[in-house]
This record gives sequence, structure tokens and C-alpha cells, in this order.
Amino acid sequence: MTFAKGISLDSAAIMSIALESILYGFSVLMFIGTIWALTYKHHMRDINRPITAVAVLLFALSTAHMVINIIRTEEGLVQYGDNFPEGPESFFANVSQETFVISNTIVILQALLGDGVVIYRCYVVWQTVWVIILPSMLWCSVAVTGGYSIYSVSHTIGISGNIFSKATRHWISAFSALTIVTNLLSSGLLAYRVWIIERNVTNSRTLKITTTSILRVVMDAAILYSMALLCTLITLVCSNNGSLVVINMLTPIISITFYMVIIRIAMGRKNHNHILAVRGGSTSETDRGNLQHYPLKPLQVHISHFTHTDGASVYRNGSQDRPSTGKEMFVEGASCAV
Repeated sequence: MTFAKGISLDSAAIMSIALESILYGFSVLMFIGTIWALTYKHHMRDINRPITAVAVLLFALSTAHMVINIIRTEEGLVQYGDNFPEGPESFFANVSQETFVISNTIVILQALLGDGVVIYRCYVVWQTVWVIILPSMLWCSVAVTGGYSIYSVSHTIGISGNIFSKATRHWISAFSALTIVTNLLSSGLLAYRVWIIERNVTNSRTLKITTTSILRVVMDAAILYSMALLCTLITLVCSNNGSLVVINMLTPIISITFYMVIIRIAMGRKNHNHILAVRGGSTSETDRGNLQHYPLKPLQVHISHFTHTDGASVYRNGSQDRPSTGKEMFVEGASCAV
């Protein structure tokens, strides 16, 4: 039996478990920070339960993936590896094993969950279903290709020249490519909306800092996730065993990209609150003059309550007129939540 080019499969197993462990450690710390950002100084009724549930579910999936990979590595190197003709490498080449199928199923579920959250954020910021129609269709395509890739892996009998069969590589490549497109499109729409808001409050120092921080963290998360998927796609196209390493690293990376957005917005909220406290709880003269020129907000700029979204409380005007188009702006008073 011959295997794909690149590192040996037993070496790939050791490398993947080592790198995944490092990233998993970071994701655990960021999970703790996320739960703190979502619950600290919040009443139980004010906690964003859906986002908290997603954070817990991502953590549970990444933990399960870590445990299963440890079990698979231990089985291949200690328990059953010597029972195969070519040693541990033959064990890891058998991708139809239950542990490998479950491991990849978790990766796909986590990718779907992460992309779904980005699409949800896009809808919340735009407040219209039309914007997320194409991302939702792409998300369904990701689910289909992911499901077929798992089916193909579980029914793989013989391998010649590559750990994945040709059909499996095609399905996983399609899954990775569609996930990249879905993530970049949704994140791009989200970032564009934030940029529009920033442009309309360009003379407001406080609000510009808030929107710029959100814009940066959204794009950073999208780039990090997309680069990991791109590496997976390249290694699959090149039939390299390194694809196993990159695929196993996806689960903690997906969790990290989700957590970093929540934590960064919470930090921005804290800084925003500090600035408002220094100013006595009201906007500056510059902010006031700028907001009066904002087309959807003709008069009041006094801050009277806040909106809680994704665990980050974002201030908005307490008294606002609705735009003449009849559409409701999620971002009021030229502030933004993601």
C-alpha cells in the first residue's frame, strides 16, 4: 500500500495532536473570557442565551474532537498499530474507522455552526432577510458537501496512492471551498455595514473607535478562518498527508474566531463606557453636531439605555425617529453591535 506524499501518517497523527492541543489550550482560555464577557455584571434575564449556548456548544464540540483524536492516536501507536502489516501507518490509513468518521463529523458540525453564527450576525446588523439569502444558500451547500464527504469516508474500503479516495477528496475540497466563500461573503457584508456606519460618524471620535474595533475584529476572524480552510484545500489538492494535520486544527480555530469577536466587542464596550463616564454620561459637542447630520437621526443624542447583543452592551439613543423607508435600523445613534 502506498500513501500520499508528504509526512508519514503516524508522524501526521503526532503532529496534529500536538498542534491541536496548543490551539485547544488557547480556545479554553478564550472560552472562559467569552463566558465572562457574556455574564459579568449582567442579570440573568439580560444574558444573551442563544450566543451563550453557541459558545458552550463550540467548546463541547472542540473538547469532544480533542478527546477522540487522543483516543485514535493512542490506538494507532500503542494498541492496534502493530497488528497491521505496515504498522501504525496502515492503521491511520484506514479512514473508515469509527473514530476518524466521528472526528470529521465534528469538524463539519462546528464549521456549520460557525458559519451560521456569522450569517446570523449579518442578518442582525442589516435587519433584512434579503441580504442573507445567498449566504444561506451557500450554507446549505456546505451542509450537503460535508454530509457527502462523511458518507464517502465511512464507505471507503480500499485506498491506493492516497489516504482519501478520489471521490472523498473532491467532496472535502468542495466543502472547504464553499465554506471559504460563505465565510468571506457573510463577513464582508457584515464589515461593509459597519464601515457604512463608521463613514456616517466619521467626525465622532468615540463612536469611530467603537466601529473601527468591530470592523477589525470581524475581518481578522474571517481571515484567520479562511486561511486555515485554504491550507486544507491546498493540501487536499496536492494529495498531501498534511491535510490531516490542518483538518484537525480547524475545530479549535473555529472556536477561537468566534470567541475573539465576543471578547473584543466586550473590551470595546468597556472602553466606550469609560469614555462616557469621563464625559459625564453624554456625548461631546463634536459627536452631537455630527449625529444631528446623520440622516436617520435628526434630533436627540442623549444616551438613555443600551442594547445587549452577543454579550456586548452597546449604547444607543433612547428616543429615535424611524426612517421614512419603514426599515428599522439595528444600529441606532450611530453605534453598532455585532
